[in-house]
Amino acid sequence: MRTDSIDPYGGLVTLLGEAWPRVDRGLQLQAGGAVAVDTATLRTAAEGFGRARSELDDIAVTLAGLRRQLQDAPSHAAAAESAASVLSSRIQAAQDEAHRIAAALHEAAVAYEMVEIQAEHRAAVLAGDADRARRLDARLTGLADTYPDAWRTALGAEFGRAVLWPSELVRQGTQWGVAVGGSVSEPGAIALGAGVGLVTLGGAAFVGFAGTGRLSRGARLTGEAGPVVVRSVPPAAPGGPAPGAGATVPPPGGSAHGAGAAQVRVAPTGPAVAPRSLAAVTERMPGAGDSRVRVERYTMPDGGRQFAVYIAGTQSLALGGDDPWDNASNAELYTGRMSDSYAATEAALRAAGAREGDVVHAFGHSQGGMIAGHLALEGGYDVRTLVSLGSPVEADVGDRTLSVALRHTDDPVAGLAGGGHGEGVGAPGSFVAERVADPDAGPDDARLPAHRLSAYAETAALVDASTDPRVDGLREVFADLRRAEAVAVTEYAATRGSGSAVSPSSDAG
Repeated sequence: MRTDSIDPYGGLVTLLGEAWPRVDRGLQLQAGGAVAVDTATLRTAAEGFGRARSELDDIAVTLAGLRRQLQDAPSHAAAAESAASVLSSRIQAAQDEAHRIAAALHEAAVAYEMVEIQAEHRAAVLAGDADRARRLDARLTGLADTYPDAWRTALGAEFGRAVLWPSELVRQGTQWGVAVGGSVSEPGAIALGAGVGLVTLGGAAFVGFAGTGRLSRGARLTGEAGPVVVRSVPPAAPGGPAPGAGATVPPPGGSAHGAGAAQVRVAPTGPAVAPRSLAAVTERMPGAGDSRVRVERYTMPDGGRQFAVYIAGTQSLALGGDDPWDNASNAELYTGRMSDSYAATEAALRAAGAREGDVVHAFGHSQGGMIAGHLALEGGYDVRTLVSLGSPVEADVGDRTLSVALRHTDDPVAGLAGGGHGEGVGAPGSFVAERVADPDAGPDDARLPAHRLSAYAETAALVDASTDPRVDGLREVFADLRRAEAVAVTEYAATRGSGSAVSPSSDAG
């Protein structure tokens, strides 16, 4: 044990904070879930080593025949036979190594398959699919009986994930408590350091066990919201012109979920462009000034249309008030209830011309990530892309939705997702990008620096620069949107209160 790290205020608590497992390996991209390994690739590799061993067997047989021929003429081929003997020994060693590697790869593939089956089994139980749960349980039991060592590896992987996903939060929480408590007294450092660390660990365990941050595919918001009034405001983000004197949209008969949509002035089409990168998405995220939702409507070369919606994170710490993007909406969304911010987002999309079944690409930060997740699950749109930045939830979207989640392992808000689903979610090419945003614990952590949009913008730039092939799917989305022949941009403010419901003008439709 290191003794030079014991400071007068931290004692063993400081050592605990330093010894707690760190998961700071820079930007990490993975498919999501408990398994970040492609089991099919492992099996293919194992088969390759098996074929190599068979080919070495054939070479060994041929070499054995040549050695017998050389032994019949020792006076003329002694040196050659000696060399052949050495080669034979090396081939045997290579055969043994190929066999060992093939067996290890196969066992690893089985172990990770067991982890995947366990995750699927939990999902089936939560969904009430008893028949599927029984089939998966029988399959898992058969594999565990046949491969007991792989079963132990699978259990270890599950335990490791359960312990390690909140490790950076626990480490920083402990060190933060030591630093803050140490400014008062040595006992204060010990008490606050241990207290914050244990509370963080206990909270993470509760969130992970309860699964409140993991939205199932059938998750739906309950209750009603509103009334809420939505109005257009000049775009504060890049990528589009400020709205001109567009016509005020006439009122229709009402709005969904009890929300009163609002007086909306649609921005005219201008020299707007689609984002080129994930970093460009963060630049367009609303929240500056009154803007809460940004909608971009793309007219594609085939005459079809697509929409991108950018949804702000929490803007008010109040529990109610004029701004729907507050902690009241946070609590409602996290507990599965309809929020005014969700209703306002739906109203903004409708005002911009989006209709049920239209293609939508949803981007959201923090509370906006929760809203975007529910849009993908229940909004009635064809949500092709879901990108969340520091979202407190992870939605189990279907295989038609590319799901990209950016999480900081030291972001307590992202930690409310409980580490995410045990299995990967979304279409092929979906991924989770993680890193430690602010590794130095200090008093400023109370302001959640790892949750700031600026921190996620830095992570987005790292993802853009990544050579990981999984990022290619997201790049293809941006490249496709760049083909748009026209782009219309509108940003919307929202206010709690009554207002006339509206429909979009012909220009927006």
